Amino acid sequence: MMHAWDVSRSDAIKIQRRIAAEVLIEGDTFYPKTVAGVDVSYAGKDGPAVCCITVFSFTGMVFLHAAYSVMEVRFPYVTGLLTFREGPSIVSAFEKLEFIPDVLIFDGQGIAHPRRVGIASHMGVYLGVRTIGCAKTHLFGDYKEPGPRRGDMSPLVHGGDIIGMVLRTRDNTRPVFISPGHMIDTTSSVNIALACSIKYRLPEPVRQAHIMSRRLVGEITSQYSF
Repeated sequence: MMHAWDVSRSDAIKIQRRIAAEVLIEGDTFYPKTVAGVDVSYAGKDGPAVCCITVFSFTGMVFLHAAYSVMEVRFPYVTGLLTFREGPSIVSAFEKLEFIPDVLIFDGQGIAHPRRVGIASHMGVYLGVRTIGCAKTHLFGDYKEPGPRRGDMSPLVHGGDIIGMVLRTRDNTRPVFISPGHMIDTTSSVNIALACSIKYRLPEPVRQAHIMSRRLVGEITSQYSF
């Protein structure tokens, strides 16, 4: 679903509600061949957004290729409306990919969002791709702390619905918050995120996208005055 990005906050919420109605949570088990990580970093408080998308093979986590974009930010930081700040840079980087990965993992929420349309869900509908939300921090829903071992998890719940899982990807480390984005279910989202988390807390494609975006921020910072 295409829409404008430079909109008012009230219009952004209206767009989210329309997007939410198009999110598909599918129940069939899904095993990708390729998986991508998406991360956006900023060159200073009001500097440009640097989006990096890194693509890996699902088996063996072999790096395949990456794309990035650098764009001025036009939307303020507003909790719950992150997509309107980062979406344009994500679209720009996505259009530079050599091929479309089977699934994109976002550093952010899927349906674990007050309007059930976090950045992973929103961009999944907008781009027409399968997506997963993997957030480092809690935004929405109730949960109990999962066990301390890798693979331990507890449901993230709102209004009696399971909207994601709180997943321990490494022993005795802080959990991540996994929620389906678009065209995938919770079980497949958890399985894929855990399989991609080989040595670190975050899935490797997301971790590498973050490393790349921060490196690029460092390279371009001298070009801007903050």
